[in-house]
Amino acid sequence: MRKLLLRKPLLTKLLLRNLRMSNDRAMRHPPIIFSIIFALMLSITPMPDWAEAYRPDWVALTLIYWSMSLPRTYSIGGAWVAGLILDVAQGTLLGQHALALCLTIYVSVKFHLQLRQFPPLQLTATIFAMLALYQFILFWVNGIVGINPPAVVYWGPVISGTVVWPVLSLILSGLRERARA
Repeated sequence: MRKLLLRKPLLTKLLLRNLRMSNDRAMRHPPIIFSIIFALMLSITPMPDWAEAYRPDWVALTLIYWSMSLPRTYSIGGAWVAGLILDVAQGTLLGQHALALCLTIYVSVKFHLQLRQFPPLQLTATIFAMLALYQFILFWVNGIVGINPPAVVYWGPVISGTVVWPVLSLILSGLRERARA
């Protein structure tokens, strides 16, 4: 291998450039990983009973942001892993959140170019629709299993997540810019 690299300077340059690019990519991953871990922590942090139904879907919101911003770096596979971790952390049916997150992130990745062009109000309305899709899948799976919680358990996170989205988007954008610098 070394003889081949010494004979082919172009190959050496390409190899070094790819190594440098992979190191740059590796430096951009910690903000994604830390933000998802923080979202998971927010999802399992205890809240008062009256506020529990209105807890935003922090993991879904964070994954939607990263899948819209960096669709090639983070997409459905990462959503599956985060969903399984969320299922284990919350003690729900294994795969329930993973399925819901995968389908939601698929929509986000599929339309990421269009979503980036939306004005803030239209993007917030689209986030509302994606969170409603996420909650509908959870509702559907719970219905199959025979769990029937009140409607506020499904609509509360959608409404609060839509309200929180602009602020979370700004925070994650700042984190992304800081990691890029």
